[in-house]
Amino acid sequence: MKKEEKMPKTAQSGKKTKKRGNRKARWTRGDTELTLLGLPTFLWFVVFAYLPMFGMIIAFKNYKISAGHGFLYSLFHSEWAGFGNFNFFFKSNAFSMLLRNTVLYNIVFIILGTVIPITLAIVISQLYSKLMSKVYQTMMFFPHFMSWVVVSYFVYAFLNPTKGLLNQIVGLFGGDPVMWYSEAKYWPFILVFMNLWKGTGYGMVVYLATITGIDSSMYEAAMIDGATKFQQAKYITLPCLRPMAIMMFIMNVGKIFYSDFGLFYQVTQRVPNALYNTVSTFDTYLYNALQSNVSIGRTAAASLFQSVACCITILAANYIVSKIDSESALI
Repeated sequence: MKKEEKMPKTAQSGKKTKKRGNRKARWTRGDTELTLLGLPTFLWFVVFAYLPMFGMIIAFKNYKISAGHGFLYSLFHSEWAGFGNFNFFFKSNAFSMLLRNTVLYNIVFIILGTVIPITLAIVISQLYSKLMSKVYQTMMFFPHFMSWVVVSYFVYAFLNPTKGLLNQIVGLFGGDPVMWYSEAKYWPFILVFMNLWKGTGYGMVVYLATITGIDSSMYEAAMIDGATKFQQAKYITLPCLRPMAIMMFIMNVGKIFYSDFGLFYQVTQRVPNALYNTVSTFDTYLYNALQSNVSIGRTAAASLFQSVACCITILAANYIVSKIDSESALI
């Protein structure tokens, strides 16, 4: 009988090293370093993002402060309201108006906030002068860093009923001064313009960064084939920008039930009564409710509705995108 051939030592040692390599791959020194590096962020989210979610219970209670006791005691000893706080919010006269304003403004912001930055990014990327390209980027990006409080003073300098710049220009042409903060019909256009003025630069820089990552050889091949600038943008730039545009779209859709508080509250000079039905949103309503005698349970219910609605919206948008283009979906 032939003796069974023994496996060579090199193969056996290779198996052992492979096993050892697999064991080491489970947890390495690099994993420890990355874990320690990410630990502060993890703790920050736990303390400031997840622990406060315990306060959602307020939305289901008639919260009342117990004299001589702290927050937790008052919370646990308050009466359960069930969905009563939500019913009060949904059945209020302002709910339909707030829902309409918040959603419609955001739809316009999302559409224009996608089309205009992409267009400007493509135009600026085609400039031959790198100096002028940087100048335009800086000028457009600068408003992003300005607070809405500061911007509101600039807007007031233009729209002041007596000494505002726009009314002075109207007076030069023989027109009557416009009471801007009493005329609701102008404010949808003013708010859309201010949102674009402040946010276009940021979106444009994001898309410009994506354009710079496109392989230049594709443009060179297109130029050899005789493609015009418009054809290069249509068949090369836009398809390469699509994943980033879809990701930005999904993230913006996830905030469709929220509004920029500074834009709607500061720029309008604290939502005057004449503009209430035109510029009021969920966020301005909640802020005014907290300043009044409205129960904190009802304001918490309205805020929780916003969060749940936005969560459902972003999941639905991501699901639709995954069915159309699975590679562009976030999840």
